[in-house]
Amino acid sequence: MIGIVDCNNFYASCERVFNPALRNKPVVVLSNNDGCIIARSNEAKAMGLKMGEPFYKVKDLLEKNGVAVFSSNYNLYGDMSRRVMMLLNEMTPGINQYSIDECFVDLSGIHNLTEFGKNIVKTIGKGTDIPVTMGIAPTHTLAKAASIFGKKYKGYDGVCIIDTEEKRVKALKLLEIGKVWGIGRRNAEKLRYYGINTAYDLTQKTEAWIRRVLTVTGVRTWKELNGTDCIDVTEMPRKQSICTSRSFPDSGLSDIETLEEAVVNFGVACSRKLRMQQSVCRAITVFAYTSRFRQDMPSHTINRTVHLCVPTNDICEISKITRTALRQEYKEGYLYKKAGVIVWNISGKNIQTDLFDPIDRKKQERLNKAIDEINRRNGYNTIKVAAQGTNKAWHLKCEHKTRQYTTNINEVIDVRV
Repeated sequence: MIGIVDCNNFYASCERVFNPALRNKPVVVLSNNDGCIIARSNEAKAMGLKMGEPFYKVKDLLEKNGVAVFSSNYNLYGDMSRRVMMLLNEMTPGINQYSIDECFVDLSGIHNLTEFGKNIVKTIGKGTDIPVTMGIAPTHTLAKAASIFGKKYKGYDGVCIIDTEEKRVKALKLLEIGKVWGIGRRNAEKLRYYGINTAYDLTQKTEAWIRRVLTVTGVRTWKELNGTDCIDVTEMPRKQSICTSRSFPDSGLSDIETLEEAVVNFGVACSRKLRMQQSVCRAITVFAYTSRFRQDMPSHTINRTVHLCVPTNDICEISKITRTALRQEYKEGYLYKKAGVIVWNISGKNIQTDLFDPIDRKKQERLNKAIDEINRRNGYNTIKVAAQGTNKAWHLKCEHKTRQYTTNINEVIDVRV
């Protein structure tokens, strides 16, 4: 059997951990630059608030109904995720983290699955104050379905198990096709066109039909829904490109120093993500452009790609390349509204490199490892490249951001007695 532990309304739940007054009250978390809603508590969902709803459209409604609004605090969310995963790792034979708030669990040798699942839910709730739901089933896709029902129906007490043919069929008949893991919005629309509205409808099609309409990926999903486990989360492909970008406040940025600082920070973030997935890139693209909606201002677009002789994930090398690429195409007199860095042509670390490479890659790797470890222990950007600077002009609009309670010693929670 396979289990998945899923944190409920994760971002909103993280905000509640350090503010108990928010319990049982509607909470929403906003995207970068306070653009739109990306997380909602159950109370906020009950109000009809939708994912992706622009903040400016519902701002008056939120204020009228006393909804607590927060800007994204990714340092806090990342650290709370780490704590949840550490507890899981201590209680289970093996885990495979799938996303910041989801983790597949190996249940080999576990006999009383209900008791085991409830113990996990209780322990994580007590240890982190993050509510979680556990779905258990013979396949990864069915386990995801079980977690959906575990969240929806309180009678499960946070643990839903699909362990019989009767339960499997009942669950599939109740599961809307758009909520099946691996289907996606476009495929869901295509399947509805063919009269497939539930997961059960999908399982009634032949393998040949599934292969023709949904290709080999759809066949895996079809087999999983029928009870055959054929997905290995550990072998899921790495990202083939990584992008870090941001829209700037107000009208945008014009001076090269501030824009350069922002772009270097984006490059550093990309290099960190490369190292996290144990990969390197062979190409880097730097882009920036003026507002597409301001007809009263001159427009300009920067788009510079650098192809590398030797693939890299080094923080210093990538920051230098991004800075140079930006300077080569930057023009004065323009207000750049958005900029970003894309690293692509990604591969694993163990590949053939240039025999005449002048850089000591082993030394480079040791340095990056030391920087990552220090930043992991002491907070993101405790150690950084000098070109990242300290200018706040390009930073995100975060008018509702809470403290970094667990990663910044200057922002720990205050206790008054």
